[in-house]
Amino acid sequence: MRVVLSDFISLDGVIQAPGGAEEDIDGGFAHGGWSMPYFDPESMGGFIGGAMETTAALLFGRRTWQTMAAAWPDRDDGTDPFATHMNTITKYVVSTTLTDSDMTWANSILLAGGDALSAVAELKRQEGGDLAVMGSSQLARTLVAGGLVDEYRLLIEPVLLGGGKSVFPTDGERRPLELVSTSTSPTGVLLCVYRPGETPPAPEWASEG
Repeated sequence: MRVVLSDFISLDGVIQAPGGAEEDIDGGFAHGGWSMPYFDPESMGGFIGGAMETTAALLFGRRTWQTMAAAWPDRDDGTDPFATHMNTITKYVVSTTLTDSDMTWANSILLAGGDALSAVAELKRQEGGDLAVMGSSQLARTLVAGGLVDEYRLLIEPVLLGGGKSVFPTDGERRPLELVSTSTSPTGVLLCVYRPGETPPAPEWASEG
């Protein structure tokens, strides 16, 4: 299985609380719902839908899973295929505090213990499609730092938020990426797919003189 990070992200790298004002106010974050004015159903919905077609399971940290588990079951009235998909797809939850009895959202499976990297590495060895990570900033940073992310699907929005939670490590390590595809929504959102790549060779002019 491939691990794919899929996020709405500001131009300065923030993913915190894109959907609602009270979604996540940690650190005094005051811009909850910042993503919604830029959402274009056709282009961005297609980008998200395309990713879901290859997604075999979802992977969450505790907090994001709890937020999703509180919202999606009540949205599935049989008329929204995305809501139905969210409720029926397998969902893995990395947590040291939740128990199996907490897994009340349908098809949720607890990955207990403190070693998230080993648990996810074991999932990657299984046959199947993509293992999509939505939000879950702390877990995502751990996976990026551990070299377990195979693809980044980023909806880069034309806004600066001045600080907040990010999926990118701040350990000083260089991690080159390859741009696989890009397009732009009518609202100015860059829809980008990246994969781990190699640092390009320096141009000839850089070694002259």
